[in-house]
Amino acid sequence: MVPVVADADTGYGNELNVFRTVREFERSGVSGIHIEDQEFPKKCGHLDGKEIIAREDYLAKLRAAVAARCDQEFTIIARTDARAVAGLDEAIARANAALAAGADMAFIEAPQSLEEIAAIPRLVDGPCLLNVVRGGKTPDLDLREAERMGYKLAIVPALLIQSVVAICDQALAGLRETGRHPRPIAEITVREIFATIWRR
Repeated sequence: MVPVVADADTGYGNELNVFRTVREFERSGVSGIHIEDQEFPKKCGHLDGKEIIAREDYLAKLRAAVAARCDQEFTIIARTDARAVAGLDEAIARANAALAAGADMAFIEAPQSLEEIAAIPRLVDGPCLLNVVRGGKTPDLDLREAERMGYKLAIVPALLIQSVVAICDQALAGLRETGRHPRPIAEITVREIFATIWRR
């Protein structure tokens, strides 16, 4: 079975909601979740205009998440969006406080330079996650380089959706231009399409 890490946003409310969120995600069979310190409703970490909750409120949510899990292998990743709002120092402080509160991994969203990317694993007292979003606030880099810097996990959440949207636009433009079903970028049968979509 392939491990799945899910985005649990803000935990969908206060500590009580976070407790239930962890139980529901754990019951669904995912390997772990990340919970962030944004105000609700949240925004993409690579967009402007975000707001964050007080540090102690964030830590209370993380303590609730840690208390909620039944399986100690279920990974709780503490995400902070403080870099964009309060600066890198506050983001580092929140990451370290989150790990001290029981989180398994720290996720500082949207570092804005290669120097910041390299500094985070040195300054955070535990394993770190790097979010790589092409065209976002974080510079693009080779994932092997991120591993050499000390990151234990990297995610590329926009990889497929960016590709799919571009291909869909291209296909629809071809249909509009020719009036015919455009040639796909790869030949695949109807049976193969369903086998891929419904593969377990």
